[in-house]
Amino acid sequence: MNNSFSEIIDQLNRADKIAVFCHARPDGDALGSGLALCLALENLGKKAVMCCEDEPPARFMFMPEFEKVSTALPNMDYDVFVTVDCADDTRMGCFSKTCKKFKKTTINIDHHISNDGYAKMNYVKVCPATCEIMTELLYTAGYEITPAIANLLMIGLVTDSGMFMHKDVTDTTFKVAALLREKGADVDSIYYNMFARQPKARALLYGRVMNGLRFALEDKLAIIVIHEKDMAELGADKSLTEGFVDFPLTVDGVEVAASLMEYRKNQYKVSLRSKGKVNVNAVATSFGGGGHILASGCMLFGEEEEVVEKITYAVSLNL
Repeated sequence: MNNSFSEIIDQLNRADKIAVFCHARPDGDALGSGLALCLALENLGKKAVMCCEDEPPARFMFMPEFEKVSTALPNMDYDVFVTVDCADDTRMGCFSKTCKKFKKTTINIDHHISNDGYAKMNYVKVCPATCEIMTELLYTAGYEITPAIANLLMIGLVTDSGMFMHKDVTDTTFKVAALLREKGADVDSIYYNMFARQPKARALLYGRVMNGLRFALEDKLAIIVIHEKDMAELGADKSLTEGFVDFPLTVDGVEVAASLMEYRKNQYKVSLRSKGKVNVNAVATSFGGGGHILASGCMLFGEEEEVVEKITYAVSLNL
């Protein structure tokens, strides 16, 4: 059951030292919502730190605020722990145990349908992005939304909503975007850096991966596989693969796209996308993962063809 904004704001206002955590292998929504909260709290004279198991991908570093992300928790006597964009607490990786052991107030702010409310205080709303919720929270609290904060929130909003093209986008999403633009969000710079530019390694890897595009279930399922050897050969890290899974979904007749990224030998990170007829959260949940109805993920173990067969069978049960 959700707590109210007023209850969460009251806890934040009382706190002097706050740690904010997001999921490992962070995306724009995780980083944007967490850093925006940290900046807003720092502007109130509080001490706030943003922690993540992994450093932000290089493409986010066009904004200096992303340098504030720490891969280690500074030693302080914290009053509140806040998790953002984490469907479950295990997604925080190395910080999961730290948060579970914390005896004081924990706050969970998230937009995933699979979130079961694991913190002492929770605000979970199914919507395109946690940054949509965070904008509403900061606005309700009366915290100043500076241009830097607006940029962080806009990055999360546009990336997790697929540039406002996902089916879960509502009029509220556009109202939030309008507010952030009014507060100084530089949409042109965000679009260019997040969508219109890419390093040569990503372009070459993209070509290789899409050349291996395969279909199943009467072409209703499209699958791509991202191999470790190709990433190593081209000098591409895992963060450069973000967005690859969206291309197969553009093919006529495809209802579900699956991206299998080789994490290490016999281990694959599976990203799933749906046009709407298939609940891919149900598919991911069957393997211990989760996310949204239209976008979810999980981790699978086994040989490549074995993993492909598992995903194909699970999708077939939900078509």
